[in-house]
Amino acid sequence: MFPELTRDDVFRLETRRLWLRWPRMADANAILRQAGEKAVAEMTASIPHPYPKDAVEPFIFAMRKGNALGEHLALAITPRTRPNELIGMIGAHPQATGTPFIGYWLGTDHWSKGYATEAVQALSDTLFTLLEIPAVEADTRVINPASRRVLEKSGFRQEGSFLKSLPARGGLFPCEQYRLDRSTWSALKSWSSTGWTHAPEPEIIEAVSSSGEPCLA
Repeated sequence: MFPELTRDDVFRLETRRLWLRWPRMADANAILRQAGEKAVAEMTASIPHPYPKDAVEPFIFAMRKGNALGEHLALAITPRTRPNELIGMIGAHPQATGTPFIGYWLGTDHWSKGYATEAVQALSDTLFTLLEIPAVEADTRVINPASRRVLEKSGFRQEGSFLKSLPARGGLFPCEQYRLDRSTWSALKSWSSTGWTHAPEPEIIEAVSSSGEPCLA
């Protein structure tokens, strides 16, 4: 599904403050330390807590292999000025419907700084630019209002609530489905180019997405 451009490990996305790149084996300790935090893991579908140390390198290998084959696009979130310092991950997987699904997480030290919103917007822009897709989808646990706000600030609209299997959590949990249509994305990009912006809003804590399956172990 993903084009040749994304299948080389030199591929990266740059934003005002972030550099999104392929994960590396050198990221193993950062992933283990941050993804293994209870506050991060419990909001995801597939990060176990505690995170087994021997699971990290196979996870990185699988993410790199999937990137190379065009099966998904999994990227490390890093500060633009310190691209070797992983602070989270974001990724997109194809679904049977042909609509990509976005998932993401950030280490707790990096919440409440707008990084998740910046990363989601950058990946959404890339997907719509490189792929002929009608929409991008995501979901979040209902107990994760911060992740919900990240999606809303990125133009996603709630489609409804449902019970989702979260294997690492051991059962079915209430989640909310979100969707960003191409027409909405195009309108938002057009408004941005005119200089129009939302009014300032109170700062909130940015947690991780509920599932994050494109980029979690």
